[in-house]
Amino acid sequence: MLTIDSMNTYYGNIHALKGIDFDVNDGELVTLIGSNGAGKSTTLLTIAGVLKAASGSKIVFDGHDLTRMSAPQIVKMGVTLCPEGREVFPELSVEDNLRLGAYCRKDKKEIADSFDYVYDLFPRLVERKKQQAGTLSGGEQQMLAIGRALMNKPKLLMLDEPSMGLAPNLVLEIFSLIKEIHKQGTTILLVEQNANMALKIADRCYVLEVGTVKFHGDAKEMQNNDEVRKAYLGSK
Repeated sequence: MLTIDSMNTYYGNIHALKGIDFDVNDGELVTLIGSNGAGKSTTLLTIAGVLKAASGSKIVFDGHDLTRMSAPQIVKMGVTLCPEGREVFPELSVEDNLRLGAYCRKDKKEIADSFDYVYDLFPRLVERKKQQAGTLSGGEQQMLAIGRALMNKPKLLMLDEPSMGLAPNLVLEIFSLIKEIHKQGTTILLVEQNANMALKIADRCYVLEVGTVKFHGDAKEMQNNDEVRKAYLGSK
């Protein structure tokens, strides 16, 4: 589904991603883990077209070269990013935030079906659909951000740090919901600081370190890798 080949990304003169390679197969949940500054969020922003990959990079999704496309075109291809920090529109209602997630879609019946799907996944949003998004709790805003991304009916859902800033009980709830979304057939690329939780629900894992892929493999394999355990899982 998604193939990344020699992807390089720069912030001015800073070489943030240094020729990384990885892939995501249809139906998988793949996680990217690593310390702050490793390049995880940069990877998602580059795939989404928010940042431009350097010349020679290859980002191929369903046979299409994303490096030649704008961010709106990439969204229309079915690649949707749920950004770090949630980034909901605080003065708009929950319902209007969700509606904006479907701005590329035209079929009113399908959009209505997506509303039903999101509200089934996140019943709390139903109770608050007329409420301003800025008045929601952090956990509710995260649910809204994921729901808004799902309104595009993505083929690939990219989640950037969905557990950031949440209380432990809400982290468990969010991960349970991510697991359910995946179980229902959505392919997911997950960036997550909480490596323990990410590896428990992922099929495969890539470990980024200073803009390069240091390890990759089956998620269970990574949980048992001594170097990964010591550096990212808090185990000796």
